[in-house]
Amino acid sequence: MVAMLPHHYGPSIHLFDDAFLSTLLCRLGSPDTGTAEVPALVAAAYQQMVREILAREFPRQHRRASTRMTAHEPRAVVVGDFLCRETKLVICAVIRAGILPAQACYEAAIQVLPPENVRLDFLNMSRVTDAQHHVTGVRLDGSKIGGSVDDAVVLIPDPMGATGGTVCRAVEVYEGLGRSAPRRVVAAHLMATPEACRRLASTRPQVQVYAGRLDRGLSTPRALAAAPGALPDEERGLNDVQYIVPGAGGMGELLTNSWV
Repeated sequence: MVAMLPHHYGPSIHLFDDAFLSTLLCRLGSPDTGTAEVPALVAAAYQQMVREILAREFPRQHRRASTRMTAHEPRAVVVGDFLCRETKLVICAVIRAGILPAQACYEAAIQVLPPENVRLDFLNMSRVTDAQHHVTGVRLDGSKIGGSVDDAVVLIPDPMGATGGTVCRAVEVYEGLGRSAPRRVVAAHLMATPEACRRLASTRPQVQVYAGRLDRGLSTPRALAAAPGALPDEERGLNDVQYIVPGAGGMGELLTNSWV
C-alpha cells in the first residue's frame, strides 16, 4: 500500500505520502497549467486515490475465482482476499467541483465492483459568506439521492478540503434519511488544510478522511518544521476569505472555466 504521512490529527485522518500523486498535484496547481488540462489531471488524481481508498476501507471477502484456464485445468483458480462485491458503494457528487471527481471514482470503482452495486448521488451545495466574504456555512440547494445508504460505503470526493464544512453537511444529509446507517463514510480531498483536518477529526471522527496533500502554507516556520498537527496554534492553511494556501486557485472555477 501507499505510504501515509505521520501526523497528530488523529486516527481518522490519512495524508498520502506518494511522490507520483504529489507531482501530479503540483502540476495541477501550477500557473503554467491551462484550464484545458485540469479535468484530466483531476480525474487521474482521483483514480489514483480511489484505488488506495477502496483497498483500505472497503470490506473484503475470501473466495476462489475461476480463470479462462479453469475449463482446461480444474486447479486453475485464484484464491485470495478480494473486495466484497456484495457491498454497495455510494459516491456523493457535490456540485460543482465534486462532479468530475465523483465520476472518475465511479468509473474506477466499476472496474472492480458490479455496476449494479455502485451508485452516484448528487448534492447541490454552495458556500454561504458574510459581507466581508468570510465563509459562514454551507447551503444545500437540492439533492438527487438514489435511495438508502444502509450498510453501504459512502465516498465523498471533495477536491478542496478547506473548512470541512462540505463533508459535514453531506454527512448531515445522509443522516437525515432516517434509519439508514452506512457501513463506512470516507471523504477524499486532493488538498486539505489543518483547519479541515482538525474539524473533521473532532466533530466527525467516524468519517475517514484522505487527502492527497496537506496545505498549511500560512503556518509559522516552527510549525512547518514540525510534524503536521504538532503545533496546532501555529498551523494555518486558510487565508482570510478561507481559500487554501498554497491550494490550486479555485477548483470549481477551473473545472468549469467559469470566467467565460
